[in-house]
Amino acid sequence: MSLIELIAGVEAHEATLTVYNADPAVTDELREYFADRNVRIVDDQTASGPEEFAVLARDGEFVTAVTVDDLLPRPSGDEDGEPATGTGDRDDGDGTAGRVGEPVLDHLDETMFTSYSREDMVAASREIEDRAWRVGDGELHAGFQTLDVLTREADTYALLGEKERLDVHAYAADEGDAPDVDHYTVHVGETAEIRETWFVAYDGGGYDDAKCALLAEERAPGEFFGFWSYDPETVDYIIDYLTERYGGSEQTDDGGATV
Repeated sequence: MSLIELIAGVEAHEATLTVYNADPAVTDELREYFADRNVRIVDDQTASGPEEFAVLARDGEFVTAVTVDDLLPRPSGDEDGEPATGTGDRDDGDGTAGRVGEPVLDHLDETMFTSYSREDMVAASREIEDRAWRVGDGELHAGFQTLDVLTREADTYALLGEKERLDVHAYAADEGDAPDVDHYTVHVGETAEIRETWFVAYDGGGYDDAKCALLAEERAPGEFFGFWSYDPETVDYIIDYLTERYGGSEQTDDGGATV
């Protein structure tokens, strides 16, 4: 299963939240709030039944039902019904804070995302790179789409590569000038998936709890769909696939690829 097929498999498990008997503005508000989740928001009307409730389903199977008031509660003491802050938190009436949409979020994979920009992808990648730096052991695999993108990150990966027990691998399509590399390995992949995907995967340096991966496909210029994973089996699969598929495509002294 390729990287793009792996992303498609995750996407196929998109959940659906159907909002019944509610004002369209309510559905729009929920749609905006869940915009970066792997969930589709639709509205519907019933001839009878309660007002403003929502049903979450996945793969045609019922997951949970909740009232809209539970999804979009307003902070207490606000006469206009508007949130007091833009944090997405709410007051549960007992002085404790909760999250808008919490009854549904509890049933969603918090690691899913959609429509991330290139800037967001860089920020997300930094979190995994930082974990690899702090542990300082194991393997870090990162895909940059093209050599010119990798060149812009050359200083960061040169530092990571200087960690004696951290084995760093970078992947890119043969577009642009390759950076000078001393402490990590560059794999020049002659496939569309290397050009179209962005990934960072860290094997945890021997600790399952430290394993993490980010994998996304660029579906429009600068816009990505993909997922995070802290599941050791998923992280291992991504790294094993990259090693088996591209392990022999190391950059040569003359800048070519050994594929």
